[in-house]
Amino acid sequence: MSTQNDLNSSIRAVLWDFGGVFTTSPFAAFARYEAEHGLPKDFIRGINATNPDANAWAKMERNEVSHAEFGDLFEAESSAAGHAVHGSEILPLLSGNLQPEMITALRIVAKSYKTACLTNNMRTGHGPSMSRDPEKATQIDKVMEIFEKVVESSQVGIRKPESKFYQIACEMLGVEPSQAVFLDDLGVNLKPAKAMGMTTIKVLEPKQAISDLEAVLGISLR
Repeated sequence: MSTQNDLNSSIRAVLWDFGGVFTTSPFAAFARYEAEHGLPKDFIRGINATNPDANAWAKMERNEVSHAEFGDLFEAESSAAGHAVHGSEILPLLSGNLQPEMITALRIVAKSYKTACLTNNMRTGHGPSMSRDPEKATQIDKVMEIFEKVVESSQVGIRKPESKFYQIACEMLGVEPSQAVFLDDLGVNLKPAKAMGMTTIKVLEPKQAISDLEAVLGISLR
């Protein structure tokens, strides 16, 4: 494995999504909910992918609606799709479990590169992680402290995949998009970052993501 002397000098910053990268994906929680409630597979993801820039999910992530309004809007959208689900049932599913190997990688990266967390989130639960468990929230707070900057959709009123969201992060860190790597578990969020000139990595699982990032940066992250 390469050493610290082999750092990729063309990269100055590493930008990270949070949910599905540092925590287990909420998609697994969605799948469990669907199975428990007799819903079609990927029903919830389908609702969120329909009219993705103006649906209940998008409005909630931009902090344009309250929790109650989101709940009712999501219920209307899911009803139109054939199965009524109130949004209040979905919010508790958003906070996954931490993935320690990704945190180790972040700590190593932060020693040599600028770092930022770019997260689409909602003002529910605790902070950027949206955790409703106090112990988990404390653990995640410690992770968030590692990042140089944190950009939250619910705070800035813009969300991935809007290009302005990535521009904000780059401006905060003082880097050009071409000097950044961005990791996210959703391809739709990677496309605009790549179009701006960023190196992108789709996170399927920790081992793969770390290996891909090691290849880009030229250092060991384990």
